[in-house]
Amino acid sequence: MNTCEILKGAKTIAVVGISSNPNRTSRMIADYLITTGYNVVGVNPGKPKIEGIEVYAKLTDIPFQIDIVDVFRKSEDIPQLIDDVRAISPKVLWLQLGIKNDEAVKPCIDKGIITIQDKCIKIEHSICF
Repeated sequence: MNTCEILKGAKTIAVVGISSNPNRTSRMIADYLITTGYNVVGVNPGKPKIEGIEVYAKLTDIPFQIDIVDVFRKSEDIPQLIDDVRAISPKVLWLQLGIKNDEAVKPCIDKGIITIQDKCIKIEHSICF
């Protein structure tokens, strides 16, 4: 399945590492995804208040199905997310541009979760639509 098919089939995206600062990349991309019609929720242990976006402390706190988990965390932080990603079983684990950790994502791939690394969801979306 290519990124265009993934993005066309997705409805709900969880942005892990979302910032309340509108000038941070995670927030700009979350806002962009909202304007293009996706239901976006944030994941940040600090649970910042962000107007128009519900934010949860962790992925497993989200009370509904997630299609794409879009991650804005350092490559070395990815292992800490894997158990929660596997627990909620999204269709896709998406690591943003510059984020890659082959060893850490292997359990997700083994579970059948489509895994994309080192790609910007906004850039891919702009190519597809």
